[in-house]
Amino acid sequence: MSVPDYMQCAEDHQTLLVVVQPVGIVSEENFFKIYKRISSVSQVSVRDSQRVLCIRYRHHYPPENNEWGDFQTHRKVVGLITITDCFSAKDWPQTFEKFHVQKEIYGSTLYDSRLFVFGLRGEIAEQPRTDVTFYPDYEDCQTVEKRIEDFVESLFIVLESKRLDRAADKSGDKIPLLCVPFEKKDFVGLDTDSRHYKKRCQGRMRKHVGDLCLQAGMLQDSFVHYHMSVELLRSVNDFLWLGAALEGLCSASVIYHYPGGTGGRTGARRFQGSSLPAEAANRHRPGALTTNGINPDTSSEIGRAKNCLSPEDIIDKYKEAISYYSKYKSAGVVELEACVKAVRVLAIQKRSMEASEFLQNAVYINLRQLSEEEKIQRYSILSELYELIGFHRKSAFFKRVAAMQCVAPSISEPGWRACYKLLLETLPGYSLSLDPKDFSKGTHRGWAAVQMRLLHELVYASRRMGNPALSVRHLSFLLQTMLDFLSDQEKKDVTQSLENYTCKCPGTMEVLTLPGGPALPPVPLTKLPIVRHVKLLNLPASLRPQKMKSLLGQNVSTKSPFIYSPIIAHNRGEERNKKIDFQWVQGDVCEVQLMVYNPMPFELRVENMGLLTSGVEFESLPAALSLPAESGLYPVTLVGVPQTTGTITVNGYHTTVFGVFSDCLLDNLPGVKTSGSAVEVIPALPRLQISTSLPRSAHSLQPSCGDETSTNVSVQLYNGETQQLVIQLENIGMEPLEKLEVTSKILTTKEKLYGDFLSWSLEETLAQFPLQPGKVATFVVNIKVKLDFSCQENLLQDLSDDGISVSGFPLCSPFRQVVRPRVESKSVNPPEGSKPGDSSHVKTLEAILNFKYSGGPGHVEGYYRNLSLGLHVEAEPSVFFTRVSTLPATSSRQCHLLLDVFNSTEHELTVSARGNEELVLHAGECQRMAIQVDKFSFESFPESPGEKGQLANPKPLEEERPEARGLEIDSKLDVHWRIPSLKRTGEASVEGLLNQLVLEHLQLAPLQWAGELCNMTCAALWRMRIAARRPDVLVDGQPCDCEAAACRVGDPVRLEVRLTNRSPRSVGPFALTVAPFQDHQNGARNYDLHGAVSFVGSGTLHLDAVQPAGQSACLGALLFLYTGDFFLHIRFHQDSASKELPPSWFCLPSVHVRALEAPA
Repeated sequence: MSVPDYMQCAEDHQTLLVVVQPVGIVSEENFFKIYKRISSVSQVSVRDSQRVLCIRYRHHYPPENNEWGDFQTHRKVVGLITITDCFSAKDWPQTFEKFHVQKEIYGSTLYDSRLFVFGLRGEIAEQPRTDVTFYPDYEDCQTVEKRIEDFVESLFIVLESKRLDRAADKSGDKIPLLCVPFEKKDFVGLDTDSRHYKKRCQGRMRKHVGDLCLQAGMLQDSFVHYHMSVELLRSVNDFLWLGAALEGLCSASVIYHYPGGTGGRTGARRFQGSSLPAEAANRHRPGALTTNGINPDTSSEIGRAKNCLSPEDIIDKYKEAISYYSKYKSAGVVELEACVKAVRVLAIQKRSMEASEFLQNAVYINLRQLSEEEKIQRYSILSELYELIGFHRKSAFFKRVAAMQCVAPSISEPGWRACYKLLLETLPGYSLSLDPKDFSKGTHRGWAAVQMRLLHELVYASRRMGNPALSVRHLSFLLQTMLDFLSDQEKKDVTQSLENYTCKCPGTMEVLTLPGGPALPPVPLTKLPIVRHVKLLNLPASLRPQKMKSLLGQNVSTKSPFIYSPIIAHNRGEERNKKIDFQWVQGDVCEVQLMVYNPMPFELRVENMGLLTSGVEFESLPAALSLPAESGLYPVTLVGVPQTTGTITVNGYHTTVFGVFSDCLLDNLPGVKTSGSAVEVIPALPRLQISTSLPRSAHSLQPSCGDETSTNVSVQLYNGETQQLVIQLENIGMEPLEKLEVTSKILTTKEKLYGDFLSWSLEETLAQFPLQPGKVATFVVNIKVKLDFSCQENLLQDLSDDGISVSGFPLCSPFRQVVRPRVESKSVNPPEGSKPGDSSHVKTLEAILNFKYSGGPGHVEGYYRNLSLGLHVEAEPSVFFTRVSTLPATSSRQCHLLLDVFNSTEHELTVSARGNEELVLHAGECQRMAIQVDKFSFESFPESPGEKGQLANPKPLEEERPEARGLEIDSKLDVHWRIPSLKRTGEASVEGLLNQLVLEHLQLAPLQWAGELCNMTCAALWRMRIAARRPDVLVDGQPCDCEAAACRVGDPVRLEVRLTNRSPRSVGPFALTVAPFQDHQNGARNYDLHGAVSFVGSGTLHLDAVQPAGQSACLGALLFLYTGDFFLHIRFHQDSASKELPPSWFCLPSVHVRALEAPA
């Protein structure tokens, strides 16, 4: 016996072997169709008996194995069923002859045989025969199963007769010696009368009868015969048959303990012998087994069947039997099959380590020279058995050996498909799955080196099969899952091979279904490149949509009648966890940033990289990139355009690397960090693009400004200069621009600005709206730089009196400051580091123009956009006012404002005021200009403590008062500068330069004083309104400020002083003293005039309190005794009433009186 049956199990010892074979030419499909129906009759209950006969069918059985039928009766072919096609009567004799030839092959052991004929009709088919059955065709054969049952009953009759005949042999002389084929030559010449020989014959016969009893369903009788046989054979050292007896005893015990069988085949049989008690049979039902398949109460059963082995003894006897078999080289097949049977029993007992010892023994059993097909079968069965006991890696090893055997060099036509199929079956044993998702969970499982070797073999086998798509899929899987274990050279080799394969068959994301095999899922190359971070980017600041604020606010749903609802708030919180807090706009390019890393030792080229989205129709704009070898984290931006509105979810990205197209989903990337993948897409909005008449700025605005600008422009202006900024507004979107609002914001600056820095008129621009796509509108902004014109201390040296040129009139000022004389020249040279035009003196002003615009469907939904234009202005100094003072004019209603003007530019400059000639200043030169101005009647502010207490915050009022006065004075002066060489002009403002003393000298007092001498009137008036000016002194209604009032010597002159209160408060009472004096025009005044001027009455005048807008008057008289020019100085007494008011309110001008000779 040289062909082992690897599918045998212990319960096969109780089966009858029936061979089913075709005769003549029968199609394989028809044959196996009938064979399947025949083999379904595997158990037949014996009529009038409780015994069950078990049949084992084979469609191929080596005749040499049949010669071992006496050694183990289940190896003996006792039945033959042949199937043939015969369509004509003339072919019948030849067909029947073939049937007889087939019977002769197994004739020595056959109990009975049958012939099934298909297709023959007529007289021959109608003749009744017991060994031949005719059927018209393969469809009309309903009685096949019934014929088989009858056939099995005939086999039972023969079996029972043989059992009874052999069991009845009592005399040792009549017992033949049963032999295996290789023993026949060894027994020639033996003494047949010896006691040793007779025991041998008895022992072998007892073992043979035990086999027959087991086949006949008499399990208890088989135990008795097996035990007797063991004792007899052990006494004569008949080891081969002793092993067979022990194996038979083990098989019977296995059948008793494991009625469900050990083969693990579908539809496991339940075998029950007639000799078993009814209660034991009931205990053998499948539900009465424990987890390891052993009957729970074996001790009681063994008590009733004392000859049955325990589960532990079964394995010991198997070991003993196999040890006896191993003594005989020709019994290798029997030894191998016994090992297989023991392994199946141990698998049920869950004794894997002992089972592995049996399998290891089976591996080293040497049989005859096996064919390649037999080697494949042997290794495959070993793999299945190792799998059965839980040795998965060992199982995979033998399965792989079987696969390699399929393509051995000795095979003329290698079976690459069979090799590939077997290699696929080895994957679980090596902890390898063809689903890349299994490799993204936790640490790597299995031996990477073995797994890579197996994947390479799959690639090669699939290529030899002529299936390049499979090769690409397995190479992609190798590169994706084993990248961390590949050396640099292996990475290059694998990628080169992958590129070669994809040239013929590009890699796709389709599922590859193998015929009769598993489906191969797609393998996205998520590690080429490796993505560490995914971030959805907000739109640029100029394109970000903003929601118009409603009364309820953005965070409260207007659909609810309640201001707050915890349910709404909860749902909204869940929504925020899913969505990002900004929006994308329909039709606009949106960006997603990926931080990628190239793990390869060479430059990685990624093609067709784009986004995978859902929820909104999205046009992905693919990109191509090239990453350097082993680069660090590298930012990659993927873009696309949403075509509809709704919530869009970024599910991942797609790439093409080495010819393999991959869809990489974020859910399958375990190491990826993301701040969210869902964002809302709002309806389309217009897009505004601005271009200006000014050049772009290289300066960035202050980082703390918090506003992002799309464009920055810069301009250089001199202080006081105005520049016009022309802005072109172009609608570059697809929606009309319907609404536009313009606002400005001046960034924080240390410099104080006077006037409007930016001003514009929007009416002309809005007249061009709605602005259709592609159209342009013009918008003009005036930039006016008006900073402080006061001088910096380090900018000038002191000026000498001789170096000051005065324009307008001769200078004589008691307020003029005395300065050090300057020796060299009149021009001022600033010290080193403070030259005119030095950057340290250049002031920087920054502002932002905000364009809030909307239109289209987005405007309907309440969204708008905000575009910002950054403005960077460098303000260079033009002129400085180094000193400001005043001189009284000849009229009390006027005064002279003295300005020391310094040219800080590098060019010649002219300065002019309203009504004055131009003053020419060279670069770095300083000159003084005098401007005659009318005094100002400023608006009154609350002055009394009571009125101040009524103000909530008096400080802003105190700050606004001088600003308002400075603005009024500046508008009247209208000082301008001009640089002829540059054709540039601007203002020179005195705002912020005038101190309180100067303002008081420029202010017209709110108290109006008037004096009258006889028919002459003197009036002093100081009001806040500059437009309402009056002469200081009136004589007969005519001004007399510049001319003397005439009187006659010796005539009394009546003096009347009137006060008109123009202030908002009550003033007085006052006490006034009239002091006459003479001015000698040399700086000396003579107040000692007692002999020249005499008072008629008291020289002190009294005025009562005057209410607002009221008047009061006091009277006095003087007598001039000599001719000459006299002046009357009216002074106030220092009392409490006058101390509360500013001194400037009491500046009454001196009254000039000329005493003439009396007429003769």
